[in-house]
This record gives sequence, structure tokens and C-alpha cells, in this order.
Amino acid sequence: MRRQIVKIAEDAGAEAVAVAFYDYRHRTGWSYHADRWFHAASTIKIPVLLGVFDAIDSGALEPCSPVHVRNRFLSAADHQPFRVDLSRDADAEVHRAIGRTMVIRDLAHHMIVTSSNLATNLLIDIVGLENIQETLRKLGLQGVELLRGVEDMAAWEQGINNRVTASGLLESLRLLAEERAFSTEAVQAMMDILHAQEFRSGIPAGLPIGARVAHKTGEISSMAHDAGIVYLPDREPYVLVILTEWKPDVGGRNATIARISRVIYEQVTEGEAPA
Repeated sequence: MRRQIVKIAEDAGAEAVAVAFYDYRHRTGWSYHADRWFHAASTIKIPVLLGVFDAIDSGALEPCSPVHVRNRFLSAADHQPFRVDLSRDADAEVHRAIGRTMVIRDLAHHMIVTSSNLATNLLIDIVGLENIQETLRKLGLQGVELLRGVEDMAAWEQGINNRVTASGLLESLRLLAEERAFSTEAVQAMMDILHAQEFRSGIPAGLPIGARVAHKTGEISSMAHDAGIVYLPDREPYVLVILTEWKPDVGGRNATIARISRVIYEQVTEGEAPA
């Protein structure tokens, strides 16, 4: 499996690849460079989601709590205002709501399903960056660093970035797969959101018809990632994280993630009777 993954990455021109999975049917896991740090891109929205629903579980927020939609945030670097440029955001709907209100539940949906950067920053502000960081510490999550909102260019220029490892995201998703640390209602709400993901050219594209994936993708100029829980018919799920780094001008990123996803699927299900 390691040789296959290395060959896929080399053939595609990837600069680096990390993979981690855990299979609940066989109660076993495997990893490759799982402790290597990567710029998180939009996979950092998984930890933000955990922070939001921890606040809901604690009673600090309600799913229907209203949030004033604005596009003004303070940089983690110098506390100067910055905005999320619509041209760099994957979701225009939240931008159209500026000046009105949206509820927490809907912002969380947009943050994951259509990867709205504006929704993400609104949620980080309403919950509090330090509160989300405390949630991650309380959950014992290693390999996840949330230091700023998204599109905070002043922070980026100073090297203040959100980072993840494959093992860190794997453990984040295992909390949900195992229904640990959160109420049943919170877990179900988060899983519903992750299952509704609209960007499906990574992990899901390497799977057979009938597979369902609760996942979050992330892509910037030099990174392409996918992390999710894979549900196949008539078997327990497995959790899979694939992180990749690239030179900015190299294509085929999601196809590479899909090919690695296929390798993991074949390994996990080897010898099993077809569903």
C-alpha cells in the first residue's frame, strides 16, 4: 500500500502526501507521514465545527441563535480590519446576507457544505477563537492548530497559519464516528452537515456506487486535502484523511486524492464479500 501511494504521488508530481485511516470493521489503522504538518486550507473548518457544537452543547449558543452577517474581522497579526473577498470565497450566499442575520446552524452548514469563508469567520468570532482552541485542548486533539480566521492575509504574511496533520484530523473525525465528547444531537447535526458536502472529487470519487462520505475538503494554491468518514453498505465505516502538497502550477490534485482513496478502499475491503 505504501508503494502504491508513493507511486501515485510521484506520477502526479505531488511534493508531499500524508495518509491516515482507521477501519472500524477490523479495528485497525495505518498511516503514512501522518505527523507531518500541512497548511490546513479549509480542512480547519472541521475543528471549527467541533468548537461550534461544543458551545451549543454547553448552552453558550443555540443552533437557532441569530448572527449579524458582516464582513469585517480583526487580523490575528495586528488587529487591523480585513475582509473576505467574494472572489476568493466558494459561497456567495452568505455574502448576499450581509446586513441581515443568519442562524448558527445555517452558517455551520455553509462553512462545511460549500466551504464559505465568510461563514467560518463569523462562527469563529461568535464562538471565540480562544474558546475553540480550548475545546480542541479539552478534546485532547494533537496535530491541529487553529490560530486565525481564513483570508487573514496580514497573519499569513507573518507565518501565522492554521495547520493540521493527518493524524490530527483522523482523531477529530473519530470523535464523531464513535459519538464521543458530544451529545447525540450534536453528533447527528455535525454528521448531517458533513454528509451534505458538495465537493466530491476527492475521497468519494475513488469509491464504488453506494458509498457515502461525511467529509470536508480543502484546497489552496499549494495544498489539496480531503478528510472524511466512509460508509459502505453492510459494514462498519472507516475514517480516511489524505493531505497533499503541490507546486502551484501542477494539476490533477483531486484525481490523485481519488486514486489514493481507491487504494485504501481496496485494502480495507480486501477479501470481503461484495455487498
